[in-house]
Amino acid sequence: MTAPAPARATPCSMAGPDTTAGPDATSESPGPAAGRVLVVGCGALARELRQVASLNVGLPMDVECLPAKLHNRPERIAPAVRKRVQAAKAAGAHRTILVGYMDCGTGGELDRVCAEEDVPRLPGVHCYELYAGAGAFAELHDAEPGTFYLTDYLVRHFDRLIMQGLGIAEHPELLEAYFGNYTRVVHLAQTDDPSLARAARQAAARLGLRCERIVTGIDGLRSHLVEMATARPATTARPGSAARPGSAARPGSAARPVPAGAP
Repeated sequence: MTAPAPARATPCSMAGPDTTAGPDATSESPGPAAGRVLVVGCGALARELRQVASLNVGLPMDVECLPAKLHNRPERIAPAVRKRVQAAKAAGAHRTILVGYMDCGTGGELDRVCAEEDVPRLPGVHCYELYAGAGAFAELHDAEPGTFYLTDYLVRHFDRLIMQGLGIAEHPELLEAYFGNYTRVVHLAQTDDPSLARAARQAAARLGLRCERIVTGIDGLRSHLVEMATARPATTARPGSAARPGSAARPGSAARPVPAGAP
């Protein structure tokens, strides 16, 4: 199921102050209850996953997020997901367990874990595709391959993840090495927040790139999670059963770091 195509990209707007929370929210768990769904998700999706959980009152959903910094070491994502899924199965407090990750640079390792643990994951290669919709994202990429993507999370933590995380703050000469081939920033916005639009424009200016903005919302994320949750029978602790995970990465590709914002 594909998210609706986003609206036409528009220049990022300028507006008032930004008020955001800390980078790595961890869990949202009202307590064990029969029939509940657990989403083991990426910390970079924590806010949006919690929003989905709060909106779906007819589908009791708990969210537990692993640290977003795992994206710097994608080879650690699949083992961390497996460990948490196995712990949840042993606890037996949830009818269904879902994985709130895309492939996220694991080179197919997350798909292997999902198949072995019999849990589905979100479809696609990365969250940019999930938010924009597969077809719309392909159009964006084909129209201008030199696009650097920001989500609301990446805008909020641009300094920590991009400027400091890539070493540009300490070594400004790295800016050209990392971004010399990019031509624009596209802010895929989950919320129509003027302060985030302003911050995205400022981030793009620091990279020497023009900025465009598309308000995607979270409908794509929500629809995929609801579809996954309602399609799944109760999760059990039986090992070895096959699952239908999300879109697989290229078979045989190794786990590799995926720079934040790069498609």
